[in-house]
Amino acid sequence: MPRLDYYHDVVKAALIKDGWTITHDPLVLKYKGLHLFVDLAAEKPTGVEQDTKQIAVEIKVFGGLSPVSDFEKAVGQYALYRDILQRTKSKRKLYLAITQRAYREFFSKPAIAEFVAATQIHLLVFSPETEEVIEWRT
Repeated sequence: MPRLDYYHDVVKAALIKDGWTITHDPLVLKYKGLHLFVDLAAEKPTGVEQDTKQIAVEIKVFGGLSPVSDFEKAVGQYALYRDILQRTKSKRKLYLAITQRAYREFFSKPAIAEFVAATQIHLLVFSPETEEVIEWRT
């Protein structure tokens, strides 16, 4: 099992504060001999009878020497997880969890924002200080 990301417990607490129930910690994806680990999975009632919204959340710190290198790794992981979720017909929507600071300082750069939009990467922006979800970007 992989080691936990620095903000793992923070994101978990933020999701719970936002009304989500953590269902997997981690979510294990199994596909044709692969065993991959998405950091968290959660669900929340939609208000429609017996219907729930289901998500998977991959947490990234973006604290390395190069945010571009961190981004390249995160995009590859995100693409792989999203593809396997689709191939296994999962109802879960995948999100990349990033700090408010990473969003403000890196993800708001025009080239990065354009790439994120074009490749349909869903973002969960959180505050590590308050352990709250700040924004859902889909």
